[in-house]
Amino acid sequence: MQALRVDRLSDDLSGASLIDLPEPVRAPGEVLVRVRAASLNFPDLLMTRGEYQFKPAVPFTSGLEFAGEVLEADPGSGFAPGDKVMGGNKTGAFAEIASVSADKLSAMPRGMDFPAAAAMGAAYSTAYTGLVELCGLKPGQWVLVHGASGGVGLAACDLARALGAKVIATTGSAAKVERIAALAHPDAVILAEGRFREQVADITGGALADIVFDPVGGDVFDESTRCVAFGGKLVVVGFTSGRIADISTNIPLIKGFSIVGLRAGEYARRFPARGQAIQSAIKALAEEERITPAIDRTLPLSQWREGFEAMARRDLVGKVVFVPGT
Repeated sequence: MQALRVDRLSDDLSGASLIDLPEPVRAPGEVLVRVRAASLNFPDLLMTRGEYQFKPAVPFTSGLEFAGEVLEADPGSGFAPGDKVMGGNKTGAFAEIASVSADKLSAMPRGMDFPAAAAMGAAYSTAYTGLVELCGLKPGQWVLVHGASGGVGLAACDLARALGAKVIATTGSAAKVERIAALAHPDAVILAEGRFREQVADITGGALADIVFDPVGGDVFDESTRCVAFGGKLVVVGFTSGRIADISTNIPLIKGFSIVGLRAGEYARRFPARGQAIQSAIKALAEEERITPAIDRTLPLSQWREGFEAMARRDLVGKVVFVPGT
């Protein structure tokens, strides 16, 4: 089978290549899946450089998540050949066939195609865990979503709107404003540069944001501390800006807001029942067509470099989905 293999860590993707590998052998408790679509996530790019918090030993097959059809499964696993499933692991998705633990998979939402299912998992799990589980999102609240051109940011916008919140999306690129507005349909899209607090205040009528969802960090985090309403929550999702921000603790003390760290995968591992409930809630919203993953482009796996390079250049609005076998 073909798989995207990382044999050497590098800053320019020179350590990654599409190669032929033996098909994986399914271990007890695992499910063998023919991968029909696999989506690119920012950690996939970071892992090729050795810059992500999880550092798999090289060589490894890249890719966090996929959707496909079951080839083999243990009796009693809840899966049977032909089932359409979505899920994944920390590695292994960018291949024609993957073998993963049964507890890492779930049935695809009814009516959803493989690319959308592959694009939904990690992004919407992160958004739901942060907004609903950790912040208790309520209808009518204002949510400020940074990095709204990325898969996680767009998922947060989509989910917040589906649950009745009012959304301000931000981006660092003026060229992306109209594309974000067309895909995410937020109440407003603004540039997250300089002092953007006054724009947030104007849009919210002075109320500011009940929840700030921040995958960007750096200067955006710094200014976000001025955008949170009293009693609000600032959710730390990641640091795509490249700088991990510092904060003087008198700021949240005076403004009465909370800083919440979000690791959706770890949350699901520590609280498996809640993790299952999150997946069920997301699946129900998808089947009701209340949420729809945004896909920037779908590429053959043979064109993997185009997707990785577009992510590195921050050219994307939505997810990149690879189709193995093409």
